[in-house]
Amino acid sequence: MSGGLTHLDKDGAARMVDVSAKAGTKREAIAEGRILIAADALEAIRAGAVKKGDVLAVARVAGIMAAKKTADLIPLCHPLPITGVMLDLTIESDGILATATVGTTYGTGVEMEALTAVSVALLTIYDMAKALDRGMRIGDVRLLSKAGGKSGDWKAG
Repeated sequence: MSGGLTHLDKDGAARMVDVSAKAGTKREAIAEGRILIAADALEAIRAGAVKKGDVLAVARVAGIMAAKKTADLIPLCHPLPITGVMLDLTIESDGILATATVGTTYGTGVEMEALTAVSVALLTIYDMAKALDRGMRIGDVRLLSKAGGKSGDWKAG
């Protein structure tokens, strides 16, 4: 390994880590992110008045689908048997908070799946509401916590 980075071989070339020797244990990751939206566009989303349809329902399904497709999007991620994805979308005073909880029982964690779910849900909100507000801002995407696995539990400070 080069510098302790597991996705690099001894020569510094990218590789997919072999997790076959790791025990399949229960793992969970929670991630969040926000999209800031103009008041009139946010009210249209809240009222279900966006011409493209139910923004929150579509974004929720998109985020769940994205979690399941993470290995297709992030080159060195393993395809995982995800045991559950929950994606909450909360309308706040200036935008929408997306929170994804992803679980598996496998030899590697689901942090990337939770982060991908949040990111795609927020991008979907942007896509569906861009006719109302092209100035929406996506940000604060981060891992809140992970549980299970060899490295144990972790929570954001």
